[in-house]
Amino acid sequence: MSNIVKGGEFLIKEIPANDIFTLEELSEEQKMLRDSAKEFIDREVIPQKERFEKKDYALTEEKMRQLGEMGLLGVAVPEEYGGLGMGFVNTMLACDYCSGANGSLATAYGAHTGIGTLPILLYGTEEQKKKYLPDLATGTKFGAYCLTEPDAGSDANSGKTRAKLSEDGKHYIINGQKMWISNAGFAEIFIVFAKIDDDKNITGFIVEKEGTEGLTFGEEEHKLGIRSSSTRQVFFNDMKVPAENLLGERNNGFKIALNALNVGRIKLAAANLDGQRRILNHSLQYSNERKQFGVSISTFGAIRKKLAEMATGIFVAEAGSYRAAKDVEDKINELVAGGMNHQQAELKGVEEFAVEASILKVFVSDLTQHTADEGIQVYGGMGFSEDMPMEAAWRDSRIARIYEGTNEINRLLAVGMLIKKAMKGELDLLSPAMAISKELMGISSFDVPDYSAFMAEEKAIIANLKKVFLMVSGAALQKYMMDIEKQQHLLLNASEILNQIYMAESAILRAEKHFSPESVEAAMAQLNLYKAVEKIIVAAKEGIISFAEGDEQRMMLSGLRRFTKYTNHPNVVALTEKVAAHYIAKGAY
Repeated sequence: MSNIVKGGEFLIKEIPANDIFTLEELSEEQKMLRDSAKEFIDREVIPQKERFEKKDYALTEEKMRQLGEMGLLGVAVPEEYGGLGMGFVNTMLACDYCSGANGSLATAYGAHTGIGTLPILLYGTEEQKKKYLPDLATGTKFGAYCLTEPDAGSDANSGKTRAKLSEDGKHYIINGQKMWISNAGFAEIFIVFAKIDDDKNITGFIVEKEGTEGLTFGEEEHKLGIRSSSTRQVFFNDMKVPAENLLGERNNGFKIALNALNVGRIKLAAANLDGQRRILNHSLQYSNERKQFGVSISTFGAIRKKLAEMATGIFVAEAGSYRAAKDVEDKINELVAGGMNHQQAELKGVEEFAVEASILKVFVSDLTQHTADEGIQVYGGMGFSEDMPMEAAWRDSRIARIYEGTNEINRLLAVGMLIKKAMKGELDLLSPAMAISKELMGISSFDVPDYSAFMAEEKAIIANLKKVFLMVSGAALQKYMMDIEKQQHLLLNASEILNQIYMAESAILRAEKHFSPESVEAAMAQLNLYKAVEKIIVAAKEGIISFAEGDEQRMMLSGLRRFTKYTNHPNVVALTEKVAAHYIAKGAY
């Protein structure tokens, strides 16, 4: 990488294609990691679909232990604590290819390697890390994360679970309950959040199941999907936790929870990628084999459109996910090179790209649900049958829009975090927003730009879409100031614009960096951009009309038309057909 960007900086900076990382650049070591994970899933998990659908929790635990034996649970854990000590891209890669075939295993894997392990890695004392991480990294023991309560979901800091220091100062005594706890049925190490006395914020604790009295569990929850994922309530009744098992600092649990969730969000995007690839592959195979009216249904335009859009979504989701992963990794390496210890650098590196993590979580999980839905549609009536792969994929994918903070919360968070970065002076959004206001007052140029270079017009459109975001959000901020957080409808519109910009730019840069103008990858990037522009027009128009009136409204709507205008309109049908023909002939993504 020639330049290390800041989180959110993509909005105000032109990012050269050479400055992003893509899947096309995997090292031999990374390809081996990917292939090892994929081979295991194909051999050990795919054939067990029926057992996974019958709430076979022991099977999930068994497969997790096997992943531990392969080292795939400890990719992110430093070697001195029993892990592989690999970089952030490798962590994403392992999550990608370990998670795609089965939602139950994906949930167990994500909960264990992410929120079950990372709080100790990032906030634990040296003694805590030496004691717990080797077992977690190798799958000798499994982790769970106890944050959510019956009355505390998105508002995590409002939990009622309480901790009190014993009179002799040796233990914290915890009372309360947690719910929706993944891995609760077979986890041995629990990260538990509780408020000490009347503290304002929660505090984290490490709880060992073995030998701990007052720790009990509810029955397994019966869920729409992820049926072999262990999910139970956890109850604490005068449960004693050694004082030295306090995690991080008192009153600092909310920050631990947030930073663990930031990592969880970007990894959740990765966890949804291979599932989409597999759904598309099944759909391609079925549509080529299924005959109606004497021909394969893959010859029908309505089916071809679905297949092309599914493939395009995967290309875009990969582009954004691995771009952000490498940005995080580069930031961590920069901080370590500057003298920061790895633990602190990892925290700061992920925190820096919290905006991108929320964007990815929302975009990719929404897309996965849509891909699974379209997969059912390609299969038609057969797609609704439990004998086919699609109905389980659809049910399993649904939870991703709720995990790690609902998509609605994450949409609000992404814009809110950007505003906070601007308020702190970490990101200058004000200057470009003011420049756009002046531009709107000026006369449009009637010169025809030179778009002869590959992706020149597409990149110009991306630059203009960034102006749309700054125009709408800048004007809204000016009107509402600190009350902007109460304008959730408006923030959701701004978030849609933000998400579409980041993902469309990622796909355009990926295509520019590695492919030719005639390639199917270029067609997918162009097709996605066209759809992104249409979505941004709807979101921006709705937002503008909601808060602007008179001349201001007319000027902004005029600016919206100017900033979303193509000089050379793409032939969307031709692009769609090009993508469909390529993948139907290939038979797989």
